Amino acid sequence: MEVPSEDEVEALNAMRAIKERVRDLKTRLSEISSSNRDVGKSEALALEQKMEKLKAEWNEWEGKRKKAAKERMILLGHEE
Repeated sequence: MEVPSEDEVEALNAMRAIKERVRDLKTRLSEISSSNRDVGKSEALALEQKMEKLKAEWNEWEGKRKKAAKERMILLGHEE
């Protein structure tokens, strides 16, 4: 039995990738808000929508990670 399990590693890697994408989006949003241009408002709205999608994707991977961790703990005999 590997610790963390393959499923946990997959979820953690996906979550790291999401976190990196969110950082990039936040940086871009910050640049847009500091520029005070009307053109940036539509881009900012699109970026915020992407962030909402990433949040939903994060929550999905978090659920998968927790499920994999629970399965590992059951296999190791630490939980029922």
